[in-house]
Amino acid sequence: MWSGERRPDPDELLAQITIAEKERSRGKLRVFLGYAAGVGKTYSMLEAAHQRQAEGVDIVVGYIETHGRQETEKLLTGLEIIPRRKVEYRGTVLTEMDLDAILRRHPSLVLVDELAHTNAPGSRHPKRYEDVEELLAAGIDVYTTLNIQHLESLRDAVAQVTGITVGETVPDRVLDKANDIELIDLPPAELLRRLSEGKVYIPEQAGRAMKRFFRPGNLSALRQMALRRAAERVDVQMRDYMRTRAISGPWPAGERLLVCVSPSPLSERLIRAARRWADRLNAEWHAVYVELPGHSQLSETARRQLIRNLQLAEELGARVVTLPGQKVADTVVNYARNQNVTKIIAGKPLRPRLSDLLHGSVAEDIIRQSGPIDVNIISGTADPGASERVVANGQRLHHYVYAVALVIITNLLTWPIHAHLEPTNLVMLYLASVIVAATYLGLLPSALVSVLSVLTFDYFWVEPRFTFAVKDTQYVLTFLGLLGVGLVVSGLSASARAQLFAARDRERQTATLFSLSRSLTSAASLDEIVDIVRRRIAQLFSCGVIVLLPEGGGTLQVHPRSGSSGLDDNEMAVATWAFQHGVPAGFGTETLPAARGRYLPLKTAHGVVGVVGVEMAKSVSGLTPGERQLLEALANLAAVAIERARLAREANQLRLVRAKEEFQVTLLNSISHDLRTPLASIMGILSTLRAAAESNPAVKLDDSSRQALVETAWEQAERLNRLFANLLDMTRLEANALKLKREPCEIEDAIGAALAEMSARLGERPVRVDIQPGLPMIPFDFVLIVQVLVNLIDNAVKYSPREAPIDISAKMLGDDKLEISVADRGIGIPSTDLPRIFDKFYRVQRADGAQGTGLGLAICKGIVEAHGGQIAAENRPAGGTVVSIRLPAKAK
Repeated sequence: MWSGERRPDPDELLAQITIAEKERSRGKLRVFLGYAAGVGKTYSMLEAAHQRQAEGVDIVVGYIETHGRQETEKLLTGLEIIPRRKVEYRGTVLTEMDLDAILRRHPSLVLVDELAHTNAPGSRHPKRYEDVEELLAAGIDVYTTLNIQHLESLRDAVAQVTGITVGETVPDRVLDKANDIELIDLPPAELLRRLSEGKVYIPEQAGRAMKRFFRPGNLSALRQMALRRAAERVDVQMRDYMRTRAISGPWPAGERLLVCVSPSPLSERLIRAARRWADRLNAEWHAVYVELPGHSQLSETARRQLIRNLQLAEELGARVVTLPGQKVADTVVNYARNQNVTKIIAGKPLRPRLSDLLHGSVAEDIIRQSGPIDVNIISGTADPGASERVVANGQRLHHYVYAVALVIITNLLTWPIHAHLEPTNLVMLYLASVIVAATYLGLLPSALVSVLSVLTFDYFWVEPRFTFAVKDTQYVLTFLGLLGVGLVVSGLSASARAQLFAARDRERQTATLFSLSRSLTSAASLDEIVDIVRRRIAQLFSCGVIVLLPEGGGTLQVHPRSGSSGLDDNEMAVATWAFQHGVPAGFGTETLPAARGRYLPLKTAHGVVGVVGVEMAKSVSGLTPGERQLLEALANLAAVAIERARLAREANQLRLVRAKEEFQVTLLNSISHDLRTPLASIMGILSTLRAAAESNPAVKLDDSSRQALVETAWEQAERLNRLFANLLDMTRLEANALKLKREPCEIEDAIGAALAEMSARLGERPVRVDIQPGLPMIPFDFVLIVQVLVNLIDNAVKYSPREAPIDISAKMLGDDKLEISVADRGIGIPSTDLPRIFDKFYRVQRADGAQGTGLGLAICKGIVEAHGGQIAAENRPAGGTVVSIRLPAKAK
């Protein structure tokens, strides 16, 4: 039998079964949690390991840090220890846990000390807790130790208490997913005594630790953090147990308060009283507002009062919750049972007893349903906000006019048919009018239609007619049925109508979040993201929106795509404060509330990336908590998208830097040999000539030898000149600084100029030129095209035998393109290299070792494409390579 009065929640049971199935093959994690080094975490873990070993469990030691404590080292006796892995880093040998060795050994349980440890560079995982997660995923149970100051969520609190920022932290999820947490506690005085005796650190280290970290105040604060975290974990486990077994509770293991909030000013008293009780009991407390179907009909005055009440609860530290419901008492009590609340605080305005009989009392309903939950009632004067809970009468007066008109129309429709129907059948027409009124006019107008329908039906159609007297008492039941059914239908229809409006609002908010998320995901640039965020928030809240992002130096600037700033120095100061402190500021907040706008920091896991400012047409403080949560959710989505764009931009900049560095390295590697070889030749020749000029007896040169040396030096100097010219041309191409001087030219002249410039290199090599007769004059830059031809001829000379001829041809392809080809009879180009030979610094690896700088063909490609042409290379079937360029016959 299940304990409690309710059946188990099927969803909770299914969730627990699903989790159990996932965890079945996963190892179990047990964390020995302490508040400082020296409390005995490692000692307790080793003791527990010996107990498990005595039970026959296969245990190994993955990593234990004894810090030289003899009593801890003794406990390692009898346990199998996996040797540590050695890692050399910057000349120092570090030892780390050997994860792979443990996985190969695959024990039932492994001991891993210091969960927050950072692994040495080169390890598979940066952090030890990631090693532990891999062990758990492999089905190995893990015992580990952790100090509370290493928990990520407590990092700031620990820094504030101790003045020391902890560098090594563990995500909270690791502790949350632990199967068991064992709190290792030791009074601070005892820990300080152990420290002074040298049982924690060596004496010199102990003295420094006592001055900086191990102070009584620090230790007491850390101890409280550890105790609270362990208590929170136990409380969560208890509530999970109660939910899965449908135990209604509460179980008074710890106090938890709930205060009912409404649009009444009396709620302010309740909230302050709840805060005082929570302080006295040291208890968590919740402020709950039940959103009834008529919530959308609240007047502006009641709406503002509700906002003030909920904001007051937030400011005083409550967990504020808004729950949709049909009845306040039912919703509040169900929530209290699910949250294991032990005390409910409710208000009861002092009003006439008759009013309670007619309208009911929420406080009394809560008392009747509360069961073992204590209910504290705080009374007050008659609720001054009750008359304001619906829209002003003037705003709904026309609904009552429509109600009366609907009854009149029903009677007019009934008049021509009453002679053919029994009076009781006419009731259906009146009932239809009640349904129409309930659907379109609301609760009270439809109730008015019900009453008027009964009266007019009696007056016009029940004998004696035109009086309110009833001759046949059977009609009394008809009257009561019509009135009762009409009122019930009115209530149900009005309630469904109000729920429909509320559902539409929630659906609109959900659709807005989904649409914004999808739009931000597809946005490619920061400008698009800012524009999307600004338009969506402005459309949803009817407000002015501005986005401010940090520019160079971290100064906050209005993004251009968010419109004109309209921010004076005061508003910019408020936005800057919100950016620097990471909390909302401005209108409707506790910080600088005199500002015109409200500024929300765009926070991510890596910090604040900007600020979004809103200036509402209605004040921001007029938003409900749900609307404010929606605004914050939109800001969070915007923050993630902006950070993604920023990281993408930084990654692109990093790629450019790397490309630049690679370009520089490649440039140096490419030209170093080409520079050294001619320079060495020139220096050697000059050295020889200088020695001969000084009449060095070891050097004797005749005129022919001297002339040969000078010509060789000249050739090497020309080679250097071509290299530097290619480098300058490539720089101009990269910088888009190449300016074309197009003029109609004869292609024969360009080929002739190129052959003349290459005459020395060609020597006796045969060159065959085939130019199609009657070629028109083509517009191109004569000097640059000649340079292209020179580079192509130079390649043909370099990579073909001395006696092999070079073929140069030119012909028209149709009427719009000129094709020029340079063909050699060399060894050709490997097919794998053909697609890349026009890339910068790309060299074809040849068996004979011949290589170029990798610039000539790249320059040719840049010049040809600047003319709007194409360049391509292919191997000739009979051997050799053909490089073809195609130039447009007409300038574009």
